[in-house]
Formats: sequence, structure tokens, C-alpha cells
Amino acid sequence: MEHFPIFLSLKGRPALIVGGGEAAARKLRLLQKAGAAVTVVAPKLLPEIVQSGARLRQRGFVAGDVTGQAIVFAATGIAEVDDRVAESARDKGLPWNVTDRAEASGFILPAIVERDPVVIAISSGGAAPALVRRLRERIERMLPARLGQLARFADSFRGAVKGLLPDGGSRRRFWERFFDSAVAEAVLAGHDRKARENMLTLVNGPAVPQTLAGIVHLVGAGPGSPDLLTLRALQVMQRADVVVFDRLVGPQLLDLVRRDAERIHVGGGTGRPGLPQGEINALLARLAGEGKCVVRLKSGDPLVFARGGEELAYLRRRGVTVEVVPGITAALGCAAAVGLSLTHRDRTQVVSLVAGETEDGEAEIDWAALARPRQTLAIYMGVGSAGLISRRLIEGGLAASTPVAVVENGTLPDQRGAVGRLGALKSLIRATGIGGQAIVFVGDAAAEASVESETPRRLAQVG
Repeated sequence: MEHFPIFLSLKGRPALIVGGGEAAARKLRLLQKAGAAVTVVAPKLLPEIVQSGARLRQRGFVAGDVTGQAIVFAATGIAEVDDRVAESARDKGLPWNVTDRAEASGFILPAIVERDPVVIAISSGGAAPALVRRLRERIERMLPARLGQLARFADSFRGAVKGLLPDGGSRRRFWERFFDSAVAEAVLAGHDRKARENMLTLVNGPAVPQTLAGIVHLVGAGPGSPDLLTLRALQVMQRADVVVFDRLVGPQLLDLVRRDAERIHVGGGTGRPGLPQGEINALLARLAGEGKCVVRLKSGDPLVFARGGEELAYLRRRGVTVEVVPGITAALGCAAAVGLSLTHRDRTQVVSLVAGETEDGEAEIDWAALARPRQTLAIYMGVGSAGLISRRLIEGGLAASTPVAVVENGTLPDQRGAVGRLGALKSLIRATGIGGQAIVFVGDAAAEASVESETPRRLAQVG
């Protein structure tokens, strides 16, 4: 992040604009909207500036003009003059901006979407102004016109809600649910009187504490790329009081969790074991019992080889409210990343998701039943037992020449993979150095695995 985002209070504070043209007028409009006491310095001034009510100095800039200012804008469009303004502000330790010259500025102005008092700022650091404009246009279309009125409505009840719910966490959960409520919809629709009546009933009624029970969201984080999160997953991650996650959930995904949410790592890592499943279950129940919004974040899908089913059953037995938010499981993500179609109308009608091993070692699987033509096997946790898997499937009737593909870190920038034959599966993995977090695909579809995709990857051919 090259620029630190910040909203600066300028109400009643002095601000300087050097320049009298259209660029200066644009800055003047923004500053006056923010309540700043603006001084404009320039030999020539547009009529708009003259009539603005700003303090005017119709002359050239001198270094002393920056003295006592809270913020300085150089907007003459004359490089020599703007550079002197910037130097004078920098020498005084003041924030300064040079119009259309990010490299010469101490701060830059973002594109703004305004629903006062809600303000959204967008910036590319000067790298792609056209992209920023496109983003602004999209956000403008997405946001309700009365969003600012909704913010003011909520603010008018802050004191009442604080008196009702003195605990900060309870208040936060109340407001999160309020903005999804029929009351909020009434405000956005312009039915202010009805909304106020309903809000008074809500904050004065006995039902408020009942709305604050804890909940656990079992969330699938997908195969790793943040772009592949579902919209619902992102929504609950942004509302979480606490997130409980495994070692396969990367930092890019955790960056999308609400910033002040508590983070609890239970998945273990180098040199330390993970929390036993029984203790994870109890932890989730305890956190929900404290009235918290808990996100149990799991790689892939929470109900596909992620023990989410065990957590779901445990919590339900204890009366905890649980929502399952499905995710793109690793088999689907890895297959898509290498262009491998798991099914095909003419030659592949069955897909089997298989756990190649368990925490206790070899999985108890009828490999002979899986050794059938016209299907695709997607084997999780199969790298360490690749030799055994290969032997069992061949013994069950699959040809040693059956295509296989192994994809590690599918959908991520460091994705890599290998394609080969079932009889050489173990040597294929050894030769490419693929680690444990990989999916092994077995079947005719595996021959389709290709580098013909936009995601960066390395794909080896062995066997």
C-alpha cells in the first residue's frame, strides 16, 4: 500500500489553494463542502471562485502563504509555480497536493462516492485513473440514493441502543442485524415515519436481547484464491466477532475478515500440533454461547473432507444456531485451474471424491470398487500414499496407462502440477517435488490437464 487512506476533518480549519482555474475550482468545491475556511491565491480567478465566498488573494504565490494552513493545494498547472508551493508546504510539515502530479504530491485525492455522511474513497495511487472512474461508476449504481439518510437514522438511535445494550459486542451485532432488517428497508424506501415507529417498538420491546444469541457459520474458503470466495462467505467474514481457522487458510483470505475480529488458529503448523477436534468443537460452542458471531473458516468446502460435519452435529446437539456456507472444494478448483473436465457426456459419467489417507494412516477404501472405467477419481490427501493408491487401483483392474494429473496449490499464484500415468504416479510426484496439499486426479479426464489457462502455473509431463 503506497498511500495510507485517511479521512481528514477540515471543518472550520484553514486550507490554501494556489491557482485560479478549473482545477482550483474543483478543489474549492470539495473543501467548502467539507467546511474548510479556504484561501485562494492566483493572479486571475474564475467567476465561480470570485463568487464562492472564499478568501481571495489576487496575486502571485509567495512562500508565506502556506503559514498557518492545515492543508495546501497547488493547482496552477504551471510546474515551476506548483513545485514552489509544494516545497513551501513540505518545509512547513504540511500535507500538500499537486493537481494531476501524484509523484510531486505528499498526498493524493481519491475518487469519491458520496452519500453524506457516508463517503467512499477509491484510489489506484495514480496508476490507473480510468479504472478508478469505472469503479466509481459501478459503486454509484450499486448504492441506494438514501444511504446517507439510513446512516443518519441509525445515528439518531445510537443513544437508545447504547442504553439498552451497554456491551459493545452486543451493540455491534444489533446494528449488523438492523441494517438487514425491514426497518432499514423502510428508510431506504423513503418511509421514514413508519421506520421510526417500528424502530421505537424494536428498541423498547423485550425481543431485543433474544436477537443477540450467538451463531456459528461453517464457511468454505474455497481452494485458496480470494476471488473464488462466495458472496455469502465474504458477508459473514465481514460480520465475524471471531474467526477460527486452519493452517490451509492463507493470509490473503484472512485479510478479508473484519479487521477487529479475534483470530484463533487451530490448525497447527511447523513444529506444533493443531488443536484436537474435540477441543475445536467445544471452543466453537463456547464462543457462540458468549453471544458471538463465529466464523469457522475452512479451506475448500466445510463438508468435504474438512470435518465440518462433526462440528455441525456437535453444535446442533447443544442447541447452537449454525449456518453452513458452502465453498468451492479443492477438487473443483484444481480441475478448473488446469482445464480438466471432471465429467464428459461421452466418456465420463461418474466423479468420486476420495480421501487417500486419514489422520490414522491408510484410508479404509474399497479401491477395487473405484477401479472402474468411465469415471474420474479426485483423491484428497493422496500424495503421501501415492504408491499404495496406484498399486491398489491397478490390482482392482485399472490399466497402468490410465492418465493421472496432480495439482498442488490449485488457483494460487504458486500453483504447479504434473500429468502422467497411474503406474508411475509415485515417481511422478517424487520427480516434480509436489508436496502434500495437492489433488490427484485419475481417469481419462486427467489427460486433459493443461497449461492453457491464465492462472500462472508449472505443469510437468512424466510417465
